Amino acid sequence: MSRKTNLDALFGRRPDPKSAGEGEFAAANPTAPKAEFAAANQSPAPPVERRRSSAIGAMSSTLRGLAAQADAAAALQTGVSVVELDTALIDDSFIADRVADANDPSLTMLVESVRESGQQVPVLVRPHPTAEGRYQIAYGRRRTRAARILERPVRAVIRPLTDAELVVAQGKENLERRDLSFIERAFFALRLEQHGFPRETITSAMGVGKGDLSSLISVAKTVPEDVLAAIGPAPAAGRPRWRDLAERVQSADRRVLTALVGDPAFQAKGTDERFAAVYAAVAQKPERKPRAKMWKDAEGRKIARVERSADRVALSFDETVEPGLADYVLDRLPEILAAYRASKD
Repeated sequence: MSRKTNLDALFGRRPDPKSAGEGEFAAANPTAPKAEFAAANQSPAPPVERRRSSAIGAMSSTLRGLAAQADAAAALQTGVSVVELDTALIDDSFIADRVADANDPSLTMLVESVRESGQQVPVLVRPHPTAEGRYQIAYGRRRTRAARILERPVRAVIRPLTDAELVVAQGKENLERRDLSFIERAFFALRLEQHGFPRETITSAMGVGKGDLSSLISVAKTVPEDVLAAIGPAPAAGRPRWRDLAERVQSADRRVLTALVGDPAFQAKGTDERFAAVYAAVAQKPERKPRAKMWKDAEGRKIARVERSADRVALSFDETVEPGLADYVLDRLPEILAAYRASKD
């Protein structure tokens, strides 16, 4: 006997002749003649409608509602459901993985894409660990910023994450998207180290080995933060040029850099152009001061110091070696000048 036949028998219904074989029909109805089975197959009787009591129906509806709420809550906690959040309730990650760029053209493109087609990929957030009712981004800062510009909610997945889980998710999403520049990855690694995360967590978040991680952190430590803020992410500049810049900026004239980055024309450039401008500025070697020469008398005493540059000559006398010589020369400068001009004629 089939499971359906057993259930029909349990609830007092006769088996459906169309779904039950003749043997099953006979077993369930030992006194019914075979003609009844044939007649039932030819013109089946309409099913008998079963009515539930109002109490049972209400209880069933309540249980279904509670089950749906429980499923929704569980899905939300495991990060399965996508919800819409007010961007005013979302804070950035406690570890910055990007360098701000006021002239970022890709953000404008993202805003237009979200305006026309909506937000296709949700962001990942966690309940804020210290501010009830707020959230903290694991990844999706630019999508959240685009939604904020458009004054619309952002589609998000909420998942409870520890600090380590958040930065690993943050790093892996950026690694898969491959849209972080070298210097952004370098400073992300440095900030993780400064926050006290162990190297194992940082290598997992960055997707690099210990050697590459040390190189990233080394470059980030040598590039001044104000220079980084002035340049921006500079995606076209890779590891070799950033390392070269980091070395050269140590000996560069800071006044030249300050004047350069404060120029409105510099600030209007794109981030890669700003990198090229700073790189060119620190690549210029400062003009070397000429080495001073000592003028000696016949006895070998160092009487005067002579310093030459492109447009001037400086002569200084050592008063301790030949006192009064400087005054003597000064008094006779008119005679010396006249003699010099006469020699030219």
